Amino acid sequence: MNNQRRLFSLKMRASQQNRHISGAERIVPEECVAATAGELVSRAMSHSKGQPDFVNVKIESADQPMELPALTATTREAATPEAGWGIVKQLLAESGFRRVDEIIGLFSQTYPMRGAMLLDADTLERLEPDRERGVRATYMDAADSSKRTAPTAKNHFSEALVLATKVVNTPGIVGEICMSDDPDYVTGYVATKTLGYVRITCLKRRGDPAGGRIFLYRGSKERVSETVEFLQCRRVLVTGVPSSPPTKTETAAVDPLSELDGELDEIRRAGLWRSVRVSPPQLQSFADNDYLGLSEDPRLKAAAVAAIAEFGTGSGASRLVTGTKPPHLQLERHLAAFKGTEDAVVWATGYMANVGAISALAGKGDAIFSDELNHASIVDGCRLSRAEVFIYRHNDLDDLSAKIAQAGPRRRRLAVTDAVFSMDGDWVDLPRFLELCRANGVISMIDEAHATGVMGDTGRGLCEHFGCGHPDILMGTLSKALGCEGGYVCASRMVCDYLRNRSRSFIFSTAPCPATAAAADCALTILEEKPGLVLVVRNKAAAFAALLAERGMPVQSGSAIIPVMVGDEKRASAVSQALERRGFLVPAIRYPTVARGQARLRVAISARMEKKDLEALADAIAEAMRETAQD
Repeated sequence: MNNQRRLFSLKMRASQQNRHISGAERIVPEECVAATAGELVSRAMSHSKGQPDFVNVKIESADQPMELPALTATTREAATPEAGWGIVKQLLAESGFRRVDEIIGLFSQTYPMRGAMLLDADTLERLEPDRERGVRATYMDAADSSKRTAPTAKNHFSEALVLATKVVNTPGIVGEICMSDDPDYVTGYVATKTLGYVRITCLKRRGDPAGGRIFLYRGSKERVSETVEFLQCRRVLVTGVPSSPPTKTETAAVDPLSELDGELDEIRRAGLWRSVRVSPPQLQSFADNDYLGLSEDPRLKAAAVAAIAEFGTGSGASRLVTGTKPPHLQLERHLAAFKGTEDAVVWATGYMANVGAISALAGKGDAIFSDELNHASIVDGCRLSRAEVFIYRHNDLDDLSAKIAQAGPRRRRLAVTDAVFSMDGDWVDLPRFLELCRANGVISMIDEAHATGVMGDTGRGLCEHFGCGHPDILMGTLSKALGCEGGYVCASRMVCDYLRNRSRSFIFSTAPCPATAAAADCALTILEEKPGLVLVVRNKAAAFAALLAERGMPVQSGSAIIPVMVGDEKRASAVSQALERRGFLVPAIRYPTVARGQARLRVAISARMEKKDLEALADAIAEAMRETAQD
């Protein structure tokens, strides 16, 4: 380049109500200053984060800049953010950083900062003079930027490569991690002198405004000011910057399972870690769905033992081969009679029943209408069906009506909803739901997993509760109030025959154990003989809700499910752990079971619980909530 030409630095910053929206900078010859300033303002006014109410362009002399060759750029593909952070972890470890998990764990602290975190790579001490603002790398550009296309549209790749080149060549800096705060740009990078600039194609989900960066420092504290001075004041032009990223990914052999470790780290950082556990016997459980306390009933145990003695421990084959035993047929007849339908079909689990029924009844070109808070088994059944799925707002039947009109005529249309919703304890307005379906020629289906044995005077579910007709498909489980395991559909004989011939989870799965079917049949008999159990569990749930309200935690639920809202995932886990220390097992329900920021305690009430137990739990929850609020 011609060093006789005067150069100027242009910095653009745009904000909306003091919230940063956009920023960019250029170093260009004097004759390009006016045009570049206009282009930067145009860029500020068209950012995906919104329309700014303040735009500032600062112009300064930038004579005698340092020239640096661009870092070598490579690309690593990542299908998910979890996989992307697994690559970050791997690259840092390969570069000799020892405390990789802790470094990555600090990254979320950079999100609210305007600049970067300056982090001692060995001690993890934060070194930036202003922790709220961080350290900014400024006064840099590609050497030939004035000859390129006007910068109205951001070139994420070349601008990031320029920044990474300056940062990595800064005295004391040994590496950088960066994720853009642009909601529409999910790519990030790791940069070191040995790695060069490594693009990672996915570090967050599209639409996420989070972003940040860490500068990794190694050296004495006395030289930190020299590092900051170089980053924030030294003029740098980067030569040899390509305008587009490399198309080929790095060819070095990589363990295809190594990315799973990164995904697990991300789960831990988000407070969403789960593990299989055996419920400690010293804890009083308020976590299971044994609403009527039948799983420990001696009569169910005796029925199971008798079935094992006669039919063995397993079914040996699928239902359509040799797996059907007399207890299966007896249970199906009993379920149909209990629910008031012509026939019933039993699967090994409720998940299999939903997935199998929905994917059999709807297919490509059909339409399914699903409540946004439906259980995962319904969601997966919809996906597997390959039908077009219309999600309507939770319990908003006006929105359901609009979605039905939007879908228009199809070969087959199916509307499906939980009867009682498993995380909130509320329920659908069944009469109106059925009316909408019938008026529009839509097949109606409800999942009564948490309604059977709880709703209605005798526990027959939501139809009995409302005193209305049946949906076309009435699905339920044997694993909640009935104290066993398995799933079922009660419907017309024609529909049940169709499912036996079309439901893949029924056709290709081993039949449930005969002992399970016999025990479930016994549970139905007990419920018929003692319908008062239903009122017992509902009264206890209402009493517990009142106890929480007295302690400043009002809840809304008319079923056996009492949600205690917490919000933050990590705090919900902390409350659950605090309850364990007090002798209570109450799970923290977090994303992805519920939406992010909607974490809660889920208290399941059983007929076997005593008043003193409910009072003790209400006190413990109040104490745990106060305890974690102070953290």
